Amino acid sequence: MSAPSPAPQHQAKVSEREARQVAEAAREQDWRKPSFAKELFLGRFRIDLIHPHPLPADEDAQRGEEFLAKLRDFCETEIDSARIEREARIPDETINGLKELGALGMKIDTKYGGLGLTQVYYNKSLALVGSASPALGALLSAHQSIGVPQPLKLFGTQEQKDAFLPRCARTDISAFLLTEPDVGSDPARLATTAVPDGDDYVLDGVKLWTTNGVVADLLVVMARVPRSEGHKGGITAFVVEAAAEGITVENRNAFMGLRGLENGVTRFHQVRVPAANRIGPEGAGLKIALTTLNTGRLSLPAMCVGAGKWCLKIAREWSAEREQWGKPVAFHEAVGAKISFIAATTFALEAVVDLSSQMADEDRNDIRIEAALAKLYGSEMGCLMADELVQIRGGRGFETAESLAARGERAVPAEQVLRDLRINRIFEGSTEIMHLLIAREAVDAHLSVAGDLIDPDKSLTDKAKAGAKAGGFYARWLPKLVAGPGQLPRSYAEFHPAGHPDLSTHLRYVERSARKLARSTFYAMSRWQGRMETKQGFLGRIVDIGAELFAMSAACVRAELLRTTEGYGREAYQLADAFCRQARIRADELFDRLWTNTDDLDRKVVKGVLGGTYTWLEQGVVDPSGEGPWIADASPGPSKRENVHRPVR
Repeated sequence: MSAPSPAPQHQAKVSEREARQVAEAAREQDWRKPSFAKELFLGRFRIDLIHPHPLPADEDAQRGEEFLAKLRDFCETEIDSARIEREARIPDETINGLKELGALGMKIDTKYGGLGLTQVYYNKSLALVGSASPALGALLSAHQSIGVPQPLKLFGTQEQKDAFLPRCARTDISAFLLTEPDVGSDPARLATTAVPDGDDYVLDGVKLWTTNGVVADLLVVMARVPRSEGHKGGITAFVVEAAAEGITVENRNAFMGLRGLENGVTRFHQVRVPAANRIGPEGAGLKIALTTLNTGRLSLPAMCVGAGKWCLKIAREWSAEREQWGKPVAFHEAVGAKISFIAATTFALEAVVDLSSQMADEDRNDIRIEAALAKLYGSEMGCLMADELVQIRGGRGFETAESLAARGERAVPAEQVLRDLRINRIFEGSTEIMHLLIAREAVDAHLSVAGDLIDPDKSLTDKAKAGAKAGGFYARWLPKLVAGPGQLPRSYAEFHPAGHPDLSTHLRYVERSARKLARSTFYAMSRWQGRMETKQGFLGRIVDIGAELFAMSAACVRAELLRTTEGYGREAYQLADAFCRQARIRADELFDRLWTNTDDLDRKVVKGVLGGTYTWLEQGVVDPSGEGPWIADASPGPSKRENVHRPVR
């Protein structure tokens, strides 16, 4: 039977409201489990949800530590990071070695041939591999965090799990394909189609930035199913064999960092996919993607933890060796402040990742906000730590490791780490998108009771009902934001043990600030109402304050855990104290900027820039950019390019 003609792939105009409706429909609507971060944004400091710090079961810890030991040996003896950087490719033998080690199946259940590691040890493994080669960390993360294994674990049928998970655990690399040349964080405009045809779907379209796509054996593809008789339609997820007829990897993309990343452009032309390979029902694709990312996002901050640990090691060794004006540069305050920032931030970021991961393993809490905050905070702080290391190293920080080695010095790839980390502020939700995503969840309680009041499409009757509902909610909620334990000098006294820095004062600050944050959010909603969603600068600062408060909480709880379980509790308290003092300065500045900022003026300047008002400012330079369209043509049809797909065997 001949395949049906593909639907036209020219981008349809999608209104702002339509785009929001698509995104809103994909959200998890309910909160069936408690969430520490959600409560924090509502002004309730529920430290009982994270303290005492949860711990992995002994069996899980033993299995995880045994694998970490094997993985460390492999990283030290089998991974040549300099070669990957030089050749811009991960050697096949390195990938095959990881396959033999079982690294492809770290998160896959043992009954399917995987290692069955917990989220905690999976993330520790990624931090370790990522420190040896960030490109390898990205390969393993894309394969397991968002590739075939995780969606099937959460939404796959038993038949799908039996068919694909054993392959993913040992031999097959997977990739996740959502982004298109003209579709990023706005999936309402998704153009790739999956047209039903008998027992199959026929895929047509082009996917961009397909991490692992160049070497993948299996793909998770998001495509739009047209609505028709017997078909609900909508964005839908499929498992697709990468070697299927009609699939062409048209380009292997190259980037400023992660030079070994196997990332490409993949074209689908009349690709037949069995209906049995559909994940979940039609129209559930975006919900599947977002749910997968709830824990999948933890992989990026985990690798940022690894980068922070490495930055700290290099900063310590170099700053003790390098002398300036008669003493090591570390003892000059300007440099010492940077080292303190790296040490304190690495401690806090590891606390955030470990706490979020353990909560994910226990499945007692809803961690969608915690994971998103970890991704946002880790990616931003990781870049700052790497940038500070480059500054500490001076000219040597800007020089490549290869050049350093060529003239007889230690080959320290500081500039490479900075380049490699930069993508994390864009990967799996840019910082700007994460701000909006987290803000939407943070104000969910408000919208659930007062949303109809600011919805222009709601009737007067609906608004009246919403007004009554909101009145009851705020009558109970607002009085609780006036006072709390943060104003009592002896609150959280267990965090001030004898002979240790006082962390209780920081937790009292978190409690007071959580209430202040909630009051600020309520005031903003009252002031701007339906325009609140356009105040992205304000919402971003609200989220950034929440991230600092979450990181402070995690750092304090981790310090107390280490005090009772390790021999360096006093040192952990010292790092937590330093981090909290630094974080409080940042949070106070963000609170000030909620209401004192240049947001309105910035909007006027932007309007002028796009209107051509300031084109005179662009004079006096030449543009070295090449010719070509800003966005490549993604019209459906057969490929006209060579297939650069190269599965690793």
